[in-house]
Amino acid sequence: MKSDKKLLILDQRQIAQKIDRIAYQLLEDNFEEKEIVIAGIKQQGHNLAVRLKNILDKIAPFKCTLIGIELDKQSSSLKASTDTDIEVCHNKAVIIVDDVMNSGKTLAYGFGVFLDVPLKKLRTVVLVDRNHKSFPVSTDYAGIALSTLLKEHVEVTLSKDGKSDSVYLR
Repeated sequence: MKSDKKLLILDQRQIAQKIDRIAYQLLEDNFEEKEIVIAGIKQQGHNLAVRLKNILDKIAPFKCTLIGIELDKQSSSLKASTDTDIEVCHNKAVIIVDDVMNSGKTLAYGFGVFLDVPLKKLRTVVLVDRNHKSFPVSTDYAGIALSTLLKEHVEVTLSKDGKSDSVYLR
């Protein structure tokens, strides 16, 4: 029997603080770069990537290019597309962004998009790291790490204006 109880993990203010902190960590890690590429996995990862780009555009000396990655997460093989020519990533630092890391499959598929492009470096960002990895994938930057039960669900809401953002555990 599934419970309808929701536990608030992060509220709007806490999410904004986590995103700010991650942006400053990305600035530190890429300070010498001329340009970085932020690749958001659609949909929620892309929303988070847009937020990070907006902050970095204000604080960073380098250019930030945003691309969206569309993945078929139900497929047993990599089926992905990007909304921008992947060659814009050539010899650049690329940051793959998603909202929640559960098994690592989505990020592993995200890596696959870049296999044929020589990169300077590849980093990962998630808002919530659930620590249930089935794939050998780790996050470089996480807003929060949660130890959860497998049957529990993390629900991330990132609104366009940021005013109704939330992370709940069900």
